[in-house]
Amino acid sequence: MPASNPRTKRWTRLEYERLVDLGAFRAGEQVELLGGDLMVCEPQGTTHMTAIRMAEEVLRRAFAAGWEVRTQAPVALDDESEPEPDVVVAPGSFRDYRHAHPTRPALLVEVGDASLESDRVHKGSAYARAQVPEYWIVNLVDDVVEVYRHPIADSGAPFGWRYGSIVRLVPGELISPLAAPQARVRVADLLPSQLP
Repeated sequence: MPASNPRTKRWTRLEYERLVDLGAFRAGEQVELLGGDLMVCEPQGTTHMTAIRMAEEVLRRAFAAGWEVRTQAPVALDDESEPEPDVVVAPGSFRDYRHAHPTRPALLVEVGDASLESDRVHKGSAYARAQVPEYWIVNLVDDVVEVYRHPIADSGAPFGWRYGSIVRLVPGELISPLAAPQARVRVADLLPSQLP
Protein backbone atom coordinates (compact mmCIF):
# COMPACT_ATOMS: atom_id res chain seq x y z
CA MET A 1 0.00 0.00 0.00
CA PRO A 2 1.54 3.37 -1.01
CA ALA A 3 2.28 5.87 1.70
CA SER A 4 -0.14 8.76 1.80
CA ASN A 5 0.56 12.32 2.74
CA PRO A 6 -0.73 13.16 6.21
CA ARG A 7 -3.75 15.42 6.34
CA THR A 8 -3.62 18.59 8.33
CA LYS A 9 -6.41 20.78 9.68
CA ARG A 10 -6.48 24.47 8.88
CA TRP A 11 -7.98 26.45 11.73
CA THR A 12 -10.10 29.56 11.41
CA ARG A 13 -9.81 32.44 13.82
CA LEU A 14 -13.26 31.68 15.24
CA GLU A 15 -12.33 28.02 15.84
CA TYR A 16 -9.09 29.10 17.50
CA GLU A 17 -10.89 31.55 19.78
CA ARG A 18 -13.31 28.77 20.73
CA LEU A 19 -10.36 26.51 21.65
CA VAL A 20 -8.99 29.31 23.84
CA ASP A 21 -12.39 29.82 25.51
CA LEU A 22 -12.67 26.07 26.16
CA GLY A 23 -9.26 26.02 27.86
CA ALA A 24 -7.66 23.75 25.27
CA PHE A 25 -4.23 25.21 25.99
CA ARG A 26 -2.33 24.95 29.27
CA ALA A 27 -1.78 28.11 31.31
CA GLY A 28 1.34 29.85 30.08
CA GLU A 29 1.41 27.87 26.83
CA GLN A 30 2.32 30.34 24.08
CA VAL A 31 0.28 29.48 20.99
CA GLU A 32 -0.94 31.76 18.21
CA LEU A 33 -2.82 31.30 14.95
CA LEU A 34 -0.96 32.27 11.78
CA GLY A 35 -2.36 31.52 8.34
CA GLY A 36 -4.58 28.73 9.69
CA ASP A 37 -1.73 26.99 11.54
CA LEU A 38 -1.29 26.84 15.31
CA MET A 39 2.22 28.06 16.05
CA VAL A 40 4.09 27.42 19.29
CA CYS A 41 6.05 30.51 20.33
CA GLU A 42 9.59 30.43 21.64
CA PRO A 43 10.16 31.07 25.35
CA GLN A 44 11.39 34.58 26.13
CA GLY A 45 14.59 35.46 27.89
CA THR A 46 15.19 38.59 29.93
CA THR A 47 16.77 40.52 27.03
CA HIS A 48 13.76 39.72 24.83
CA MET A 49 11.35 40.98 27.51
CA THR A 50 13.47 44.08 28.11
CA ALA A 51 13.25 44.89 24.39
CA ILE A 52 9.46 44.48 24.46
CA ARG A 53 9.17 46.88 27.40
CA MET A 54 11.52 49.38 25.71
CA ALA A 55 9.42 49.34 22.52
CA GLU A 56 6.21 49.73 24.50
CA GLU A 57 7.59 52.71 26.41
CA VAL A 58 8.99 54.43 23.32
CA LEU A 59 5.83 53.88 21.27
CA ARG A 60 3.52 55.17 24.02
CA ARG A 61 5.47 58.44 23.90
CA ALA A 62 5.56 58.53 20.09
CA PHE A 63 1.85 57.88 19.56
CA ALA A 64 0.36 59.54 22.68
CA ALA A 65 -3.41 60.05 23.00
CA GLY A 66 -5.74 58.38 20.55
CA TRP A 67 -3.65 55.24 20.19
CA GLU A 68 -3.68 51.94 22.05
CA VAL A 69 -0.21 50.45 22.62
CA ARG A 70 -0.37 46.91 24.00
CA THR A 71 2.10 44.09 24.45
CA GLN A 72 1.74 40.42 23.62
CA ALA A 73 -1.96 40.73 22.94
CA PRO A 74 -3.98 39.17 20.12
CA VAL A 75 -4.70 40.91 16.83
CA ALA A 76 -7.54 39.65 14.62
CA LEU A 77 -5.77 40.02 11.28
CA ASP A 78 -8.09 37.93 9.10
CA ASP A 79 -10.16 34.73 9.17
CA GLU A 80 -7.00 32.58 9.49
CA SER A 81 -4.70 34.64 11.68
CA GLU A 82 -4.75 35.81 15.27
CA PRO A 83 -1.12 36.32 16.23
CA GLU A 84 0.12 37.93 19.43
CA PRO A 85 2.81 40.39 18.34
CA ASP A 86 5.25 41.62 20.95
CA VAL A 87 3.87 45.17 20.58
CA VAL A 88 0.71 46.38 18.83
CA VAL A 89 -0.21 49.98 18.03
CA ALA A 90 -3.88 50.39 17.09
CA PRO A 91 -6.16 53.42 16.82
CA GLY A 92 -8.36 54.31 19.79
CA SER A 93 -8.05 53.19 23.40
CA PHE A 94 -8.29 49.89 25.25
CA ARG A 95 -11.99 50.63 25.81
CA ASP A 96 -12.58 50.28 22.07
CA TYR A 97 -11.39 46.67 22.19
CA ARG A 98 -13.41 45.29 25.09
CA HIS A 99 -15.54 43.12 22.75
CA ALA A 100 -13.04 42.29 20.00
CA HIS A 101 -9.32 42.37 19.33
CA PRO A 102 -7.89 45.09 17.07
CA THR A 103 -8.29 44.31 13.37
CA ARG A 104 -6.46 47.24 11.77
CA PRO A 105 -3.19 47.90 13.61
CA ALA A 106 -1.07 50.80 12.40
CA LEU A 107 2.18 49.18 13.54
CA LEU A 108 3.26 45.74 14.74
CA VAL A 109 6.59 45.04 16.43
CA GLU A 110 8.31 41.70 17.00
CA VAL A 111 11.50 41.21 18.96
CA GLY A 112 13.65 38.77 17.00
CA ASP A 113 16.28 36.50 18.47
CA ALA A 114 15.62 32.75 18.20
CA SER A 115 12.46 33.62 16.21
CA LEU A 116 14.19 36.04 13.81
CA GLU A 117 13.81 34.02 10.59
CA SER A 118 10.17 33.19 11.31
CA ASP A 119 9.49 36.84 12.19
CA ARG A 120 10.94 37.92 8.84
CA VAL A 121 9.41 35.28 6.60
CA HIS A 122 6.18 33.93 8.10
CA LYS A 123 4.98 36.75 10.30
CA GLY A 124 6.12 39.34 7.78
CA SER A 125 4.10 37.63 5.06
CA ALA A 126 1.00 37.28 7.27
CA TYR A 127 1.21 40.93 8.36
CA ALA A 128 1.66 42.09 4.75
CA ARG A 129 -1.31 39.96 3.63
CA ALA A 130 -3.42 41.69 6.31
CA GLN A 131 -2.29 45.06 4.90
CA VAL A 132 -0.58 46.14 8.12
CA PRO A 133 1.16 49.26 6.76
CA GLU A 134 4.24 49.03 8.95
CA TYR A 135 6.07 46.24 10.77
CA TRP A 136 9.26 46.52 12.82
CA ILE A 137 11.60 43.78 13.96
CA VAL A 138 13.85 44.66 16.88
CA ASN A 139 16.65 42.37 15.74
CA LEU A 140 18.63 41.37 18.84
CA VAL A 141 20.96 39.13 16.81
CA ASP A 142 22.41 41.94 14.66
CA ASP A 143 21.56 44.82 17.03
CA VAL A 144 19.48 46.69 14.45
CA VAL A 145 15.84 47.57 13.85
CA GLU A 146 14.34 46.32 10.59
CA VAL A 147 11.53 48.50 9.23
CA TYR A 148 9.09 46.83 6.80
CA ARG A 149 6.63 48.95 4.81
CA HIS A 150 4.43 48.84 1.70
CA PRO A 151 2.75 45.40 1.48
CA ILE A 152 2.85 43.87 -2.01
CA ALA A 153 1.56 40.63 -3.50
CA ASP A 154 4.21 37.95 -4.01
CA SER A 155 3.22 34.40 -4.92
CA GLY A 156 6.54 33.14 -3.58
CA ALA A 157 5.88 34.41 -0.03
CA PRO A 158 4.36 31.98 2.49
CA PHE A 159 0.99 33.80 2.57
CA GLY A 160 1.19 35.38 -0.88
CA TRP A 161 2.36 38.78 0.36
CA ARG A 162 5.53 40.48 1.55
CA TYR A 163 6.77 43.98 2.27
CA GLY A 164 8.18 45.92 -0.66
CA SER A 165 10.40 48.17 1.44
CA ILE A 166 12.85 46.90 4.06
CA VAL A 167 15.31 49.21 5.82
CA ARG A 168 17.82 48.18 8.50
CA LEU A 169 18.56 50.96 10.98
CA VAL A 170 21.44 51.06 13.44
CA PRO A 171 21.91 52.89 16.75
CA GLY A 172 22.33 56.60 16.06
CA GLU A 173 19.53 56.61 13.47
CA LEU A 174 15.89 57.67 13.88
CA ILE A 175 12.54 56.18 12.78
CA SER A 176 9.31 58.10 12.20
CA PRO A 177 6.30 55.75 12.29
CA LEU A 178 4.00 56.14 9.30
CA ALA A 179 0.99 56.77 11.56
CA ALA A 180 2.89 59.29 13.73
CA PRO A 181 5.19 61.06 11.26
CA GLN A 182 5.95 63.88 13.69
CA ALA A 183 7.54 61.43 16.15
CA ARG A 184 11.24 60.64 16.09
CA VAL A 185 12.11 57.28 17.64
CA ARG A 186 15.77 56.68 18.37
CA VAL A 187 16.84 53.19 17.26
CA ALA A 188 19.08 53.02 20.35
CA ASP A 189 15.96 53.36 22.53
CA LEU A 190 14.69 50.04 21.16
CA LEU A 191 17.85 47.97 21.70
CA PRO A 192 18.72 46.57 25.15
CA SER A 193 22.44 46.53 24.20
CA GLN A 194 22.32 50.34 24.14
CA LEU A 195 21.14 50.70 27.75
CA PRO A 196 23.68 52.35 30.06
